[in-house]
Amino acid sequence: MQHDKVLILDFGSQYTQLIARRVRELNIYSEIHPFNKIPANLEDYKAVILSGSPYSVRGEEALHPDLSQIRAKKPLLGVCYGAQYLAHFSGGEVAPSNTREYGRANLSFIKDDEPFFENVGQGSQVWMSHSDTIKELPTGSVLIASTHDVKNAAYKIEGELTYAIQFHPEVYHSTDGKQILENFLVNISGLHQDWTPDSFVEETVEAIQEKVGNDKVVLGLSGGVDSTVAAVLLNKAIGENLYCIFVNNGLLRKNEFQSVLNQYKGMGLNVKGVDASQRFLDALAGIEDPEKKRKAIGNAFIEVFDDEAHKLEDVKWLAQGTIYPDVIESVSATGGPSATIKSHHNVGGLPDFMKLKIVEPLRAIFKDEVRRVGATLGIDPELLGRHPFPGPGLGIRILGDITAEKVRILQEVDAIFINGLKEWGLYDKVWQAGAMLLPVNSVGVMGDERTYEKCVALRAVESTDGMTADWVNLPYEFLQKTSNDIINKVKGVNRVVYDISSKPPATIEWE
Repeated sequence: MQHDKVLILDFGSQYTQLIARRVRELNIYSEIHPFNKIPANLEDYKAVILSGSPYSVRGEEALHPDLSQIRAKKPLLGVCYGAQYLAHFSGGEVAPSNTREYGRANLSFIKDDEPFFENVGQGSQVWMSHSDTIKELPTGSVLIASTHDVKNAAYKIEGELTYAIQFHPEVYHSTDGKQILENFLVNISGLHQDWTPDSFVEETVEAIQEKVGNDKVVLGLSGGVDSTVAAVLLNKAIGENLYCIFVNNGLLRKNEFQSVLNQYKGMGLNVKGVDASQRFLDALAGIEDPEKKRKAIGNAFIEVFDDEAHKLEDVKWLAQGTIYPDVIESVSATGGPSATIKSHHNVGGLPDFMKLKIVEPLRAIFKDEVRRVGATLGIDPELLGRHPFPGPGLGIRILGDITAEKVRILQEVDAIFINGLKEWGLYDKVWQAGAMLLPVNSVGVMGDERTYEKCVALRAVESTDGMTADWVNLPYEFLQKTSNDIINKVKGVNRVVYDISSKPPATIEWE
């Protein structure tokens, strides 16, 4: 089935992925491409959205897209930088703003009978985030909305299906943002809303069968949502030709290796568990640098996985749980590699000696869509609701070098924290939680003795995609009980702290 598609041109905004996700929540398929790498097959796209940007249209480094095959030929929506670009280079004027145009604002004027704002009332809250502002509208345009501080908050160009807004409809702070996107894409542009989890499963299963045929496929399972959904999709498509390998890297949560293995077998998957804990600990011995630790864990995983894959005969394909953010984060808006904050060990391909073709059934979808697809496939909601867990596991939650004793301590601490969240009904209110073992010994008193033991930090955040995150205000009573339990039950820990940093600037993991 051919779905209507939306092309989102990325100018480097931190919100670009959110635009794509909001469009998909409307059951419309969307794709992100850098502004300077516009797809050649533009006839495949029914509408185009220009994202925001950290750049200014007035600057020498202004980003210039080639809109010659888009403008006036397809429905076009400019968001923030996109709106200013359309104004600045089409007879309007953009200037530095005199007032602070950042944060919440309310629509104080909406043009009567304007389909772009259908079912959006005056006073509707929107989110502004820009330092420039549109002083004069472009040639042939009509003002369609204002806020108290921003007169030209939205406009349209007559004779075209071109609309532009200086606020961000994709962020949650824009109360009617989803409605505005629906007005533009469905009511104005006429796109069909038929991109659903059911249709994705059906089409992906068919595509896998066509691509793989009767070949054998090997997949490394992690216990996480992505690899599990990928496995169930592949199993539905090719059944016993799927061979899953679940490696214990010694850095999993307490008892996780066996419990996840049992869960997979209960799902009818063909899984082999490999306990390679010692191999990973040996590979990590004496390494303190976070990036070197990640690489050591990634390399050890590839070696173990390769050893096991070679025991299988005639395997032609490697399946990976790569999801859409992994794909788009590898290319920045300016066409070069994105800044490396940390290396993802599930992206970046294979060593040359693994001559396998790759199949990535989840490559086109976001994490929230992966969960919806998993629900459609009938996967246990508890498994789908699992917090994200980093590929390098506790290896990047132990600051400094890694030893078996430090892993034991952190597994015990983590188990008390995570089980406590579940017992208090807090687990599903948190996007991700975990404990960090700090390279700090502090003085304590236990009984009549002084101790000199480890400090652990607890972290719990709320987020929708992990790109930004706020710390969760957990009840003091819960934190008090958890701290007492950890200090009383985990030998080697005498101090517990709670991390109240948001992302940015602090990443979710400490390494």
